[in-house]
Amino acid sequence: MRFLKLFLLFVVVQVSAQQGGMWVPSLLSGMNEQEMKHLGMKMSASDIYDANKSSLKDAVPQFDGGCTSEVISPKGLLLTNHHCGFDAIQSHSTVDHDYLTDGFWAYKMEDELPNEGMVVTFVIKIEDVTAQVLANTADLPEAEKQKKIKENIAAVSGSFPKESWQENSIRTFYEGNQYLLFVLENFKDIRLVGAPPSSIGKFGSDTDNWVWPRHTGDFSLFRIYADKNNHPAAYAKENVPYVPKHFLPISLDGVKENDFNLVYGYPGRTTEYLPAVAVEQIVNTLNPAKIEVRDRALKIEDGFMRKDNAIKIQYASKYASIANYWKKWMGESLGLKKSNAVNVKRAEEQRFNEEVAKKGKTAVYGSLIVDFETNYKEIAPYALARDYFNEVVVRNTELLSVGYKLYQLEQLYKTKGEQAFTERKNVLYNGLGEFYKDYNKAVDEKVFGELIDIYARKVPAEFIPPALTNVDTKKLTSDVYAATQLTSYGEIQKLLTGDTQTILNKINNDKGYQLVKSMADTYLNKVAPKYDEINLRITALQRTYIKALLELKTKARMFPDANSTLRVTYGKVKGYKAKDATIYESRTYLDGVLEKYIPGDYEFDVSPKLIDLYNKKDYGPYGEGGKMPVCFIGTSHTTGGNSGSPAIDAKGNLIGLNFDRVWEGTMSDIYYDPAICRNVMTDIRYVLFIIDKFAGAQNIIDELKLVHPKKKR
Repeated sequence: MRFLKLFLLFVVVQVSAQQGGMWVPSLLSGMNEQEMKHLGMKMSASDIYDANKSSLKDAVPQFDGGCTSEVISPKGLLLTNHHCGFDAIQSHSTVDHDYLTDGFWAYKMEDELPNEGMVVTFVIKIEDVTAQVLANTADLPEAEKQKKIKENIAAVSGSFPKESWQENSIRTFYEGNQYLLFVLENFKDIRLVGAPPSSIGKFGSDTDNWVWPRHTGDFSLFRIYADKNNHPAAYAKENVPYVPKHFLPISLDGVKENDFNLVYGYPGRTTEYLPAVAVEQIVNTLNPAKIEVRDRALKIEDGFMRKDNAIKIQYASKYASIANYWKKWMGESLGLKKSNAVNVKRAEEQRFNEEVAKKGKTAVYGSLIVDFETNYKEIAPYALARDYFNEVVVRNTELLSVGYKLYQLEQLYKTKGEQAFTERKNVLYNGLGEFYKDYNKAVDEKVFGELIDIYARKVPAEFIPPALTNVDTKKLTSDVYAATQLTSYGEIQKLLTGDTQTILNKINNDKGYQLVKSMADTYLNKVAPKYDEINLRITALQRTYIKALLELKTKARMFPDANSTLRVTYGKVKGYKAKDATIYESRTYLDGVLEKYIPGDYEFDVSPKLIDLYNKKDYGPYGEGGKMPVCFIGTSHTTGGNSGSPAIDAKGNLIGLNFDRVWEGTMSDIYYDPAICRNVMTDIRYVLFIIDKFAGAQNIIDELKLVHPKKKR
């Protein structure tokens, strides 16, 4: 009997450890710790998170609101992805000093470059405040309930103890069934220390994005500066390098198949518990629409960028941003179909309904699945129109996105009055210069023509604005760009000069603005209110559904969906079978870089110095068996926001830098399949090799704590 129990425990741990998960570090359970130790971890849960003494969490701050980073030296040296630091690298680049192409290295601290507006955020403490946030909300209607919750959040956040230099932030989990408070420290003096050339940091660029095998040295280095008390401070020359509570030692031992690894970071957003009808809508309707819009925009921008280096610099960051989720959505749809996710979820919902009936909860939860079907069918045209508006107007057509900012300015005047209008107007007047620095009218006009045509043809007929009803979109495009003032910073400043009424009159006489206003009025009057109304019902249903899943335990283990808060995920270094007769190994080497090498190509060019190091096999202490490791994959459950996350070994040492997922597994935001979901990491030894042998930045290497944990056994 004892053997049988041990065997069953082994099976449970084996299965559950492969099911993914993004766990709140302060709430790691005994099962989590048991799983990790079964996978090979030598640490305890308190080594990962501890509010009272230093732990791994103190070395893993959020990077600039959207990525993760890790502290790797006692002098506040920060490692993150190249694509996370890309905007900063680009902002310091010019045609004469092109750090995107050539890389950047500060060989002494005085050469490190400040980055206005960049913020790095540490989590100091996590507290459960669910009872306080949900106090006196039980019997309220949904809209009033949400209002009361906001009031409670403000009260709790304002009263919870913290230091004067810290901030409190309360976030919702399990769709409003749990609330956690985070005590944060936001550092605002962050300086660029190093970045490899894009031929290393973006090697493979958009062709290789979201796929395996990868050969990308996707890293950049920054440093956190603090005041003399080691507290957050705005940029000042007298600031000093931050002294961290903990920094990550770096292992030189490398990885092998089935090695344990833990990924720590700030995953952005997942929707793991969506009903089948929602997933079906994503696969069949919403993703195809968004993919088509971005596909058109990308092809146009790519054509211009390949012919003109100045345009390439202007549009490099924008192109990468657009391409990222364009390709992700394609892989996501492919993976959801391959994994049969809709039918799997339908089967889960059938079991859920059976359990509801079995537990006598039909009156409470019995109509949930039917209600989901009804509401998602009703929201479908509104959701499609919303996605088209966001993709065409808000994001991917620059003239329309600027026009929409002016539209919001006019609405602000109508709702908040003169002072609010003036404040926002001044922000636009002074702030749009950075936007127009990277703007090209010819590129934008071509993108506009393609996307406005999609909008006029594909948005549900009842939501087509008057300005796009029965029009020749080619003529409209040429007419708008010949007359509008929205294509120049100087002209925008002219529009925004004068008293309030003069400004409003001028922008309303602009042909480009008139189009934006027609589109926005239609959207905000006919689409947004109804979408919000139905979505509010869906949100309430989702919260009840999650509550039911937790209560009935129809899922063996449930982690809360990602919401850009600190999480732990863990797994093994492991290859996978992508499709019939296609099996991928878990590691790549510098050999693969040379195999992909295309001289002069913006995605696959290789630096002569890197080729020379390869030919000489001059890898220093970072090589392995005469080869230079570059990347590896594992089974950890990651998503956007985990870019830059540290991959940590069994003893708490840094072994890699997370930067992507594999093409077949990008649907893990919605449905995690352990057979094909893999996260992609740059091997830390490749990072060190580039810093040391390629860049010759010995000053950086000297800061680090390099260890050989296996050699000490």
